[in-house]
Amino acid sequence: MSEALRAGAVRIESFLSETEERCLAEDVRDGLTRPFKEIPSKHFYDTRGSLLFEQICGLPEYYPTRTETQILRDCADEVVARTGAGELVELGSGESGKARILLNAMAGAGTLRRYIAIDVSESVVRSAADALLRDYNALCVHGVIGDFERHLDRIPEPDGVPRLVALLGGTIANFPPASRRELLRGSRGPLGPRGRLLLGTDLVKDRAVIEAAYNDSQGVTAEFNRNLLQVVNRKLDADFATEAFDHAAFFDREQEWIEMRLRARLEADYAAAGLRLDRWFTGPESLFGLSLAARA
Repeated sequence: MSEALRAGAVRIESFLSETEERCLAEDVRDGLTRPFKEIPSKHFYDTRGSLLFEQICGLPEYYPTRTETQILRDCADEVVARTGAGELVELGSGESGKARILLNAMAGAGTLRRYIAIDVSESVVRSAADALLRDYNALCVHGVIGDFERHLDRIPEPDGVPRLVALLGGTIANFPPASRRELLRGSRGPLGPRGRLLLGTDLVKDRAVIEAAYNDSQGVTAEFNRNLLQVVNRKLDADFATEAFDHAAFFDREQEWIEMRLRARLEADYAAAGLRLDRWFTGPESLFGLSLAARA
C-alpha cells in the first residue's frame, strides 16, 4: 500500500482547547476548596503523566496490567467471535498495548476495519497510531483527543460492522458511583445498534496485594501522583513545591476502592506561615506528636 494511502488511514481530531485550562482551573478551585480536597483523576494524564503510567504498568507490584492482559489473550478470539466486531473503540487508550490483542483477534477473524482511540494526550495517540499502521496494513486509525466524560458524542458512527467499546485497566474505578453510572450511560451511544462494551474491573482481594500495587518500591507511582501538582503549576501558574508532598495510597475497606492521596508535610505548612520546624517529639508508637517551631 502506498505511503499516501497509509497517511490517509489516520485521522486525528482534537476537542481540547484553551477551554481545557479553564476546566482544570475550575476543577482545582472546586476540589481544593472542599473540606476533603480532591482533583479529578483525568488531570493526571498529560504527556509526562501518561508515560509514567506506562512505567507503572510494567512494575512487578502492579498486577492489574499483566493480569488483564493475560485474560484478554485467553478470551479475545471468543469475544470477537461472539460480537462479530470489526471496530475497536478504546476509552483512555494510552499506548494501545492491550488493544493489539483485540485487533489481532479481529484480523484473525477477517473482520478488522478500524481502531478509534480516545485519550487526552495527542502525542501518545499519534505515537500509537504510527506504530499500529506499521503493523496492520488494513487498519484505519481515528484518534479522538478529548475527555471521555464529555466527548463521547464526538466518536464517529460505526462503519458498517459491529464494534467493541473497551474501557480497560480498571479505569472505571477512578470515578465515584454517580459519575461511574453517568459514564456507563454515555457509553451506550457509541456502541451503535450491534456493539458491546468490554469493561475491565479490579476485584477485591488481600489488602496487602492491592496496596503494594500503588506503593511500588521504585517510587514511580509516587512520582505519577506528584506530577498532578506539576500539571497545575505549569498550566495555572501555581507554585506547589512537589517535594513537600508525600504519596499515600491505601485500600478503603468500606468503599472497596483504593485511595491515592498527596499529604503535605508539616514543614511545608510551617514554611507557608513564615515558620520553620526546630524539633519534633513523638512517643514510642508514633501515635501523637509535638513540634517545636521558630520564625523562619
